[in-house]
Amino acid sequence: MEALLNQSLPQEEIERIATYIIETRLAPAIEEFVRKNETRIRELSIIERVIRVEEELKALREIEAARFDATEKRLEALQREMNARFEATEKRFEAMDKRFEAMDKRFEAMDKRFEVIEKRFEAMDKRFESLQREMDRRFEALQREMASRFEAVDKKFSVLQWSIGIGFSVLTILLTLFRFIPK
Repeated sequence: MEALLNQSLPQEEIERIATYIIETRLAPAIEEFVRKNETRIRELSIIERVIRVEEELKALREIEAARFDATEKRLEALQREMNARFEATEKRFEAMDKRFEAMDKRFEAMDKRFEVIEKRFEAMDKRFESLQREMDRRFEALQREMASRFEAVDKKFSVLQWSIGIGFSVLTILLTLFRFIPK
């Protein structure tokens, strides 16, 4: 076939035809292929960014859950400690009741001791109330801190959503404009 073309057409004519075919058929096809692949690469880049943001949000949720669990464990340990102290105090009361029954002769002395113990209970009540207030204060501070962190994450996520939405809108407008622009 090549020998037939070489005999019937001059080399310049063959080169002119080849150049015409490359310019009219091959170049637009290559441009279209590159344009489609650039769009796909941009889409993949955006999807990859969204996935990274989702992974970061998941990691933040896991960190917050771990912090909350640690706080909950600390509060449970404090509760167990307080329960143990109350049980010990209850045992002391039971022992004191038995002593009161066995010592009628020393009633007045025991009465004085009871007043001392009552003062201890008042001190313990005050101490417990201060511990309770301290625990309430810490828990409220923790709740405020967690709420502020969740609000900050929510704001970042909202900004990201708007950014992605605007980005997609701009891409859609650009793609639409490229379709209607004459070549």
